[in-house]
Amino acid sequence: MIQRERRKALPAVIVLLSAVLACSLPSGGTNPPASVVPEASPALDSQPSTSAAPASATVAPTVAHAQTPGEPGSGMTVYDVESQSTAPERRAPYGDSYDINRLERPFTQDMEYLADLDIYSYKVSGDSLWWYVQIELIGSNPNNPQRINYGVELDLDHDGFGELLILAHPPYQPTWETSPVQIFEDTNHDTGGLSAEKSDAPIETDGYDALIFNGGAGDADPDLAWVRADFDGIQFAFKKSWAGSVFMLGVLADAGLKDPKQLDYVDRFEEAEAGSPVKDKRYYPLGALFLVDNVCREAFGFTANGYEPQLCPREAPAPGPRPRKTPSSCEPPPQGCPSDHYWSPPVCQCVLFI
Repeated sequence: MIQRERRKALPAVIVLLSAVLACSLPSGGTNPPASVVPEASPALDSQPSTSAAPASATVAPTVAHAQTPGEPGSGMTVYDVESQSTAPERRAPYGDSYDINRLERPFTQDMEYLADLDIYSYKVSGDSLWWYVQIELIGSNPNNPQRINYGVELDLDHDGFGELLILAHPPYQPTWETSPVQIFEDTNHDTGGLSAEKSDAPIETDGYDALIFNGGAGDADPDLAWVRADFDGIQFAFKKSWAGSVFMLGVLADAGLKDPKQLDYVDRFEEAEAGSPVKDKRYYPLGALFLVDNVCREAFGFTANGYEPQLCPREAPAPGPRPRKTPSSCEPPPQGCPSDHYWSPPVCQCVLFI
């Protein structure tokens, strides 16, 4: 009897419970059927959600620049030996003098010529704020797949030991950029080894041992040094307020060792190990030291007495004929390059980052 009375009362309880639930729902909502009971949701940390937003990609920090270089002007031009004319013979004509740190080695170890590493000349000019260094290349693609570093060395006390190295790495863009630029300092006066220019190999020194500028982001002065590519080669700009106005200056191109701590390279290898690019030299062909070209240093802001180590000869030979280049007016594709490529104006194509 009691069980029967309970069964009779059950519908009334359900109706009453439904009314209470209906009153608690927001107005305008749709009531679920009373017979549908939702399953319990899993705990949030029990399994990963498949609909979670993907992690965002790392974004390079934005550098706010206060000063940007202008355009180089007229200035002093220093010419280098070029190897294009003798490249078919797999040799440099001359200009590689190991005993005075003069390297003309735009060749692989197999003596394959790399025109984009072969320096034809450099020119130094300035305005009220900036020094400009224009490195003119025999080739027309500084974004060569060999990933060439280009650099400017400053000898502030003109004793043959470099104090500062402004070094740029690819990819190079046609606009002024700081992100490819690093500046290294020699804090213990050993870039020349034991002597200012001759080879002291083999010795262990640490060359340019301190990184003092790293692309601008996080640097005390994000505007300190810039680089860009142009049709003739590479251009640097750096602040006069930082570099001063008295120094000796030289340039280099490097796709070999690419290690500021090992400069000067002639102090790392004896000449027999380094080899030579000149066929009538005893140690031809190239050995351990290859894919590097540097140019003698010139005096700026003072009158050289002629005995400064690594100084350019006062009566330099006339340069050879300048190879002709065809200007390029190509534009990047409208949609841009893929995320793992960059636009290389000299070759007019999207090039894969290496």
